Amino acid sequence: MGADAVVCIVRLVDEGLPIAYQLLGEGVPVLASDDAQVGAVTCVLCAPEEDVFHGLLMKTPDGGVRFIEASAIASIHERGVDLRIDSTAAQSLPGPEHKAPVYDEDPDKQQGWRHWVHRITGRTDWNHET
Repeated sequence: MGADAVVCIVRLVDEGLPIAYQLLGEGVPVLASDDAQVGAVTCVLCAPEEDVFHGLLMKTPDGGVRFIEASAIASIHERGVDLRIDSTAAQSLPGPEHKAPVYDEDPDKQQGWRHWVHRITGRTDWNHET
């Protein structure tokens, strides 16, 4: 390195302070380890009752959705998520494996004797659609 060389140790993007995954909002930029923006956060995947962070769903610039495993995330900030992987690896991340379950209520079952038994015992009349 010559005398004219400048060493930059600060990123060009101010990501803000480090935060917990619970505070991460939708639309926060996701940056690969080579400083390229590879997408934006769409959803935080976690089990809050067990305080377990599984990862993120990220929307890519081409409109796709990718799953980022928690181990691939280096840090989470107010205005940015830093990955441990580069942009090439981030583009090859898998999509989500399955859709969220859908529940529907059957109005016919809401009127019968079974409905009142379920209400008293704490069970529900919701049907799980696959």
